[in-house]
Amino acid sequence: MENGRLRGAYEEVLAEVDTGGFGAPPAGQLSAEQIVAHLAANDELMVAATEAVLAGSPFAYYDLETIHRPQVDALVAQYGGLDGLATLLRATSGKLCALTDRLGPAAETPVETHLREGFDLRVDDVLPWGRTLDLHTTVHLPKHLAQLRMLRSG
Repeated sequence: MENGRLRGAYEEVLAEVDTGGFGAPPAGQLSAEQIVAHLAANDELMVAATEAVLAGSPFAYYDLETIHRPQVDALVAQYGGLDGLATLLRATSGKLCALTDRLGPAAETPVETHLREGFDLRVDDVLPWGRTLDLHTTVHLPKHLAQLRMLRSG
């Protein structure tokens, strides 16, 4: 797994967050604050899975917005706005990137993975953990980067 790409994807998202100027989301969509909170909550799930992989423990990874939507809303309230949430995302993404630096051959560890990214991605399978991290880098983070950009232009 190419960890430089993961760091770069986070840098793009965080640069967008730092730029700010987001408008209200369309009905039924996430606000900028909720997007950043969602990414931080997801990072916590991915950190737990990566720690389990490194420890040699079995783990199942679920990234289902409906599972952690209450957590997302609680994080928005707890961190009091985009600046606090950006600080949280820097911490969670930094921890995830540091752990992935240590994966090496363990990146091939099979992990039961459940992902839902709208119509873009649906996974209910056992995948090498490095592949799940690649999907996070190439599908999940870019999707939310695009959402943030749309909130600025809309």
